Amino acid sequence: MDRLWSPWRYDYIAAGGAADSDSQGCVFCSLRSHPEDDEANFVLYRGAQNFVVLNIYPYISGHLLIVPYEHVSELDAAAKETTDELMDLTKRCQTALRDVYQPTGFNLGMNLGKSAGAGIVDHIHIHILPRWTGDTNFMSTIGDTRVIPEDLATTYQKLRQKF
Repeated sequence: MDRLWSPWRYDYIAAGGAADSDSQGCVFCSLRSHPEDDEANFVLYRGAQNFVVLNIYPYISGHLLIVPYEHVSELDAAAKETTDELMDLTKRCQTALRDVYQPTGFNLGMNLGKSAGAGIVDHIHIHILPRWTGDTNFMSTIGDTRVIPEDLATTYQKLRQKF
């Protein structure tokens, strides 16, 4: 049996995956509050209502999150200004990922609530993932393993210039 090493996922697994939080204990609110640490926290861009950050537990290289500053658990609870910019930044992320990685497709998604698969239950965010024909995500289905060929610091440096 082959083994793939992904030590960065241990913290997520050890914590049991999905996290409930109020704004005081929310990882996204913590990122919102510390712009001086953007590079260390892999925050690529800050808009007026949202920010773009690398997913530190990526499914694939280039996995980005677009996160509102507003701490809300439901899309329909977010202000219009927030959701307008959320979608504008999603489009901007698609362009940046296309320029840097030349994917042949994209996955976009939101998981609202624990039963829908939300890892951060109380703070909405959009996932955008570049995809390629024949990429290695089949490993998630057959081996419960993700294959990430690039470390987060490299991904950050490649994408930072696009924002």
